[in-house]
Amino acid sequence: MPASGTFGYGEEFEPFLPPGTFSAIVPKSISVERRQGNPPPRAVETPSGLLNSIGLQNPGLDDFCQTHLPRLASYRSPILVNIVGRTVEEYCQLIERLDGLDGVAGFELNISCPNVTEGLRFGLDPDATCQLVSAAREKTRLPLMAKLTPNVTDIVEQAVAAREGGADSISLVNTLRGMAIDWRTRRSRIGTATGGLSGPAIRPIAMRMVWEVATAVDVPVCAIGGTFSSTSVSGRPWCRSGPTCTGSPPVSPTGSRPCGNTSPARGSSVSTTSGVPSNRPGNG
Repeated sequence: MPASGTFGYGEEFEPFLPPGTFSAIVPKSISVERRQGNPPPRAVETPSGLLNSIGLQNPGLDDFCQTHLPRLASYRSPILVNIVGRTVEEYCQLIERLDGLDGVAGFELNISCPNVTEGLRFGLDPDATCQLVSAAREKTRLPLMAKLTPNVTDIVEQAVAAREGGADSISLVNTLRGMAIDWRTRRSRIGTATGGLSGPAIRPIAMRMVWEVATAVDVPVCAIGGTFSSTSVSGRPWCRSGPTCTGSPPVSPTGSRPCGNTSPARGSSVSTTSGVPSNRPGNG
């Protein structure tokens, strides 16, 4: 599956491959109101990664339903709508409006964005996570996936709270909070002081956290973070992960298709039945 935020609302991806080839589509986050996002520059390359600060720019719920959702539904892949709000009530409002619309197969609750003021309000507090998921659970029978932040001391605590609130699955990780400074100007290389780090640099951290969570909860775990080729996916069965989300697969110089031995379009579950560590890792 495409990780939310990297796929836009579908049309941006059409030059690269048919969007309907994904096992499911996770579009960019939607909020009740339109959001302008953070000031540019919004992204900068870092060693083996990308630091971004988009700020959840999106057209808002009304425009999404009228313009973007019909196009997404035309791809004939299940749509897992990523939703974000400033309050529990806003999350519930989004679900109430979207539940039952054509193509909507479930919801990913974004409680983990590091690039907006309220982005981690729920994701850093297990009690708040549980309350939010529980409120969302009351509004729909569709699957709920809670997207967790790696910017916590104990990722398992957050995952258990989401599961207790009624989450059907867990996705992790979102980006790690980081900085990039231009030594010439002594200023941030992006429009905000900090941003979210993604890419191959974070894959070992993501795999460790996926392992920890998958051994602690009894629901599917969707692995995100540093997925850029079939090789980078191959180790995840050993972490007990299920589906995988990919962000920015390598693209050929012509921009026409992914390069090399990549598998960006398949988010299928993988076997996790043998050779799996049985205990959570220690601090060594």
